[in-house]
Amino acid sequence: MKLKICGMKEENNILDVAVLEPNYMGFIFYKKSPRYFNTVIPELPESIKKIGVFVNETFDFIKGIIEKHNLQGVQLHGNETPELCMRLKALNCIVIKVFSIKNDFDFNLLEPYEEVCDFYLFDTKGKHIGGNGYTFNWNVLKKYPSIKPYFLSGGIGLNELDSVIKFLKRPESAFCCALDLNSKFETNLGLKDISKLNVFKEKLIANNHDI
Repeated sequence: MKLKICGMKEENNILDVAVLEPNYMGFIFYKKSPRYFNTVIPELPESIKKIGVFVNETFDFIKGIIEKHNLQGVQLHGNETPELCMRLKALNCIVIKVFSIKNDFDFNLLEPYEEVCDFYLFDTKGKHIGGNGYTFNWNVLKKYPSIKPYFLSGGIGLNELDSVIKFLKRPESAFCCALDLNSKFETNLGLKDISKLNVFKEKLIANNHDI
C-alpha cells in the first residue's frame, strides 16, 4: 500500500509533508482549482514521485509542465483520450487516468485505457473536479473487471480510516495499490495537517499495511 498526498501548494508545507515520506506528492496545474500550483516545487527526496494533476490540457502544455518541474507522472482528471495517454506514456512518465464514481459506474469505459496508462484513480463524482471531501460508494468496486492497479481517492480522512482498513481486507481491494489523501487533511486550502497525516500513516502500518 502506498500513499499519495495531493493538492500541495506552499514550500514549507511541502517540505514538512516530505518528512513523512509519502510515495507520491500531487501538484494541481488546473487554474480553476483552489489548490492551483503556480510556484516552484522545492527539492524533494528521490523516493517521492512528483505527480502533476491536469484537466483537459493539450499534450504540449502537459509536456512543458513535466519538463519545467521534473515531474515523474501525470494524473488526468478530464476527458483525455487514450491517444493522449499513450503520447504521455512515451515520455517515460507515469500516467494515472482518473474516473469519477458516485453510486454506480460503467466499467466498460476503462477498456480503451487498459494499454495506455499505468494506474487508474477512482475519485468521488461531485460538484468539483476533485477535492469534494466525501467518499463514493466503494461497493461499486466489487465489479472491477481489470487487473490494473488503482488509487482510491475521494474524501478519505481520519474518520474514514476504519472503513479503509475494512475495505483493504475485501476481495475488491486486491488491485488497490495506493490511497490518495487531500482535503480531509487540510488546515486551509492546500495546507496539510502533518500530525493528522502521520496518525493516518501510523495506523495503517499498525494494521499490517506497509507504507
